[in-house]
Amino acid sequence: MSRLRHTGVEFRRITGAGEFGRVAVLLGGDSAEREVSLMSGKAVLEALRSRGIEATAFDPAERALAELVADGFDRAFVALHGPGGEDGALQGALEWLGLPYTGSGVIGSAVGMDKLRTKRLAAAAGVATPPWIELKGAADFERAVAELGLPLAVKPASQGSSVGMSRVNAAAELPAAWRAASALDPVVIAERWITGGEFTVAVLQGEALPAIRIETPRAFYDYQAKYFADDTRYLIPCGLSRADETAMQAAALATFAATGAAGWGRVDFVSAGDGKALLLEINTVPGMTSHSLVPMAARASGIDFPELCWRILETSFARARS
Repeated sequence: MSRLRHTGVEFRRITGAGEFGRVAVLLGGDSAEREVSLMSGKAVLEALRSRGIEATAFDPAERALAELVADGFDRAFVALHGPGGEDGALQGALEWLGLPYTGSGVIGSAVGMDKLRTKRLAAAAGVATPPWIELKGAADFERAVAELGLPLAVKPASQGSSVGMSRVNAAAELPAAWRAASALDPVVIAERWITGGEFTVAVLQGEALPAIRIETPRAFYDYQAKYFADDTRYLIPCGLSRADETAMQAAALATFAATGAAGWGRVDFVSAGDGKALLLEINTVPGMTSHSLVPMAARASGIDFPELCWRILETSFARARS
């Protein structure tokens, strides 16, 4: 299974647990993804402790962030998913507190959480994406069907884990799908539904790990399929040719560069019949549960879960943040 490294990206390697100091694992929060964040955070906490790191759970929904400094933490492992955790707001607060943290910086996090801006920046960098339009209201419904055809994917621009996403098979379903998405975010996207394989590429310290193919019997890879269903299949090797997988990995690294993402994350694609990878979204704080994809890709690369968490924590030493 192939891995692809982005040249010029270097991260500090840490050899002793004591170098990390006291680590706050930020988990929970108050987004729609709180349940998953608690699962991710608890798994990370256990893994870090197994490697001798002094790690403590910290839920921003229950404690003020200023307590991170008052309690003497040296850095933070961000395991908060969704708005308030991976949209740049938390990262900005941690910058103001002077506390190093894992993963992407303020801008990379904010852009990565915004599917609309991610698409625009990625397209400008030459990364292909399914055709889409912004749905501002009922006046755009007819245009969406005319330009994109059916079925459609309708989704809020700034939610993760497929929260608020609907598959629209008929024009009559558009109003309900738009209401569901707009209840979570004022910016709603309609995207051409691409019939093909769903894939994801994890990125760790500037390296694209082996691609994973996702197969689910559900209408699409939704919240339940991602975190709870036992009938979702994950294929590694992914079944793509070496050339197509390498192209998908390169597109993942290009998306990271275009959006300002850093450290670690995951980039999701759909592949049409011609094998061409089309960008769906980037995740700058992806799940770290038993069903999660980054740990699967890492394991296929010979990196066990505690080592993965260690390497993610190493990204908190990065000096330059975008």
